[in-house]
Amino acid sequence: MREILEMTGMVIKVSSVGEYDRRMVILTWERGKITVFARGAKRPGSSLMGPSRPFAFGKFKLYEGRDSYTLQSADIGRYFEELAGDMEGACYGQYFLEMADYYTRENVDGSGMLLLVYQSLRALLKPRIPNELVRRVFELKAMVVNGEYTQKPPVAVSDSAGYTWEYVVASPMEKLYTFVVTDEVLEEFGRCVDRNKECYIDREFCSLGILKALTAGEKGVR
Repeated sequence: MREILEMTGMVIKVSSVGEYDRRMVILTWERGKITVFARGAKRPGSSLMGPSRPFAFGKFKLYEGRDSYTLQSADIGRYFEELAGDMEGACYGQYFLEMADYYTRENVDGSGMLLLVYQSLRALLKPRIPNELVRRVFELKAMVVNGEYTQKPPVAVSDSAGYTWEYVVASPMEKLYTFVVTDEVLEEFGRCVDRNKECYIDREFCSLGILKALTAGEKGVR
């Protein structure tokens, strides 16, 4: 009888395989990013249907194969279903998952990135914190987790924007989303984050393009 492994993680990518199965990428606390197959997950009434969708966070029971895992069952503590009814929030969340997929590797510690994604999705659900601030904090901290950042802002900014940068760099994940800034400071901070991304990130993210188009359209309507 094969051993069942239990791992804590979040589903960050899902694709269909055949008529009834799903292939997932789960970012786990124990083994970093892993590939998991959910057999029959698309069958009506399947107990694997819910756990095999993006944002599902919890404990996954798995069989280990040579190159991948098979999902046996899951105990999902958070689906972040609130994002499903908020197009903008869902786009931000999908961007976070896409960046997590970019930065993490199989069998390499991904605990810092997992905690960052979880805390950032929670922050998207807090009305008092602007989504754009959540995005900018997430982007910088993701680069910090992966050692791709500068201690000080890469361009000259106001004291407030400089303090924001230094706070995000130094703060533990649990304290990241405990502040707000003015629109002017957010614009400065965002400009610094973009400069850092130009130096360290070598790809475009599809979800970010959609997000920019969506927010630009909203501004046009206003």
